[in-house]
Amino acid sequence: MIALTKGRYKARVASTPEELARAQAFRATCFGLQVSRDVDAFDGRCAHFLVVDTKDDALVCTFRMLDLSGAKVSGSYSAQYYELSALEAFEGRMVEMGRFCIHPNYRDPDILRIAWAAVTTYVDENDVQLLFGCSSFPGTETAEYLDAFAMLKARHLAPKRWLPRVKAPDVFRFAARLRRKPDFRKAMAHMPPLLRTYLMMGGWVSDHAVVDRQMNTLHVFTGVEIGAIPATRKRLLRAIA
Repeated sequence: MIALTKGRYKARVASTPEELARAQAFRATCFGLQVSRDVDAFDGRCAHFLVVDTKDDALVCTFRMLDLSGAKVSGSYSAQYYELSALEAFEGRMVEMGRFCIHPNYRDPDILRIAWAAVTTYVDENDVQLLFGCSSFPGTETAEYLDAFAMLKARHLAPKRWLPRVKAPDVFRFAARLRRKPDFRKAMAHMPPLLRTYLMMGGWVSDHAVVDRQMNTLHVFTGVEIGAIPATRKRLLRAIA
């Protein structure tokens, strides 16, 4: 059972139906959904992580991990939006991280640090070789993210052998459309924290973003091959874990 502490925060895996329901209600609040709980068919197959403030047991972050051992990548949440057949040839255990959210009133960087420490522990304990998911930009308008997308095109596109193909009906093909040189400062200012962390670990993205109007986001498929994470970054993550 994973249980970690960093500063005033503790990360653990949900172990009861009540804790899962708490995570689902928290997700609905963070995503601005007009329902009491964010529930889907994948929840029952996932390990759900909670990060709580030890001062008052307030839930400040949650995410889930879907182990694809013995299952095809086509059975993942991401496969609803991206054509992922290329990844069927990937050798090694794959896990999808999803529904990642942090309470908007909490800006302490220790929250993201302990969340990634929990991910690192899970990856190490389960010999995961590919971690992937959908990384979201708030809203569905692309204008303020053009430098971020230009940087993704210039530096972080998936290797051709793993590149997801278009499947969703509404997408922004930034790799094909953008011709601008990215402004690094503007790009990083508009890069979502979760995606920024993926990229620091050597992660890569799809060449297009999906426009998800139901969740009011733009998201890119994001993958990180564990064996390719820089050694210094691995040491930092494991030091926290």
